[in-house]
Amino acid sequence: MTFKMYRSIKLALLFIFTFGLSSAGAQNSQKAKDLLDQVSTKIRSYDNIVIDFKYTIFNASDNINQESKGNVALKGDKYVLNIMGITRIYDGSKVYNIVPEDEEISISTFDNQNSDELTPAKMFTFFNSGYKYYWDITQNIKGRKIQYIKLKPTEASNPTKEVLIGIDLQTKHIYNLIKMDKNGTKTTFTINSFKTNQPLSKNHFTFTESKYPNYYINRLD
Repeated sequence: MTFKMYRSIKLALLFIFTFGLSSAGAQNSQKAKDLLDQVSTKIRSYDNIVIDFKYTIFNASDNINQESKGNVALKGDKYVLNIMGITRIYDGSKVYNIVPEDEEISISTFDNQNSDELTPAKMFTFFNSGYKYYWDITQNIKGRKIQYIKLKPTEASNPTKEVLIGIDLQTKHIYNLIKMDKNGTKTTFTINSFKTNQPLSKNHFTFTESKYPNYYINRLD
């Protein structure tokens, strides 16, 4: 075999190998996106969702290591969130932060479409754009097969380094979410209880000012 023939074969094999890796990567990316689409479709099929969760935040350099539990009821974009002794209500127009310890309520208008804030409702949809998708590891957690999808932001200005979303392959529900920021902060959100189509009252997502007669109300806009 001449050197020229050897070089041609080597280049051909290199091309095939590289193309194969690229093709497999594209397939895994599409598979990851398809699974996330199934999660979004499943979430949209419910009238409402009620979740109990654990929330942790850790940053070694800033000496931060906090854990808290909470719950949230969701209906479309509306939600009632309870965490760390604070209740937050979003009625589709305004946000109400109720702090019993201080007997204070702040009220502000919130643009749920344009804000970058990761609200409870956006937790199930934020990944639909602005990220590259990667098929990651599968874990067996308490008899549940959890498939992880890794997300990497497409915008360099995004403070998030990567996000891991654990999805229960049987229910197509999110089990947990792990977010790593570029500053070293690690935030973990784990769902302990996931209930759907609960008998919530028609006023569940409505703020009733008369319930808080002695509270100071701070209207921010």
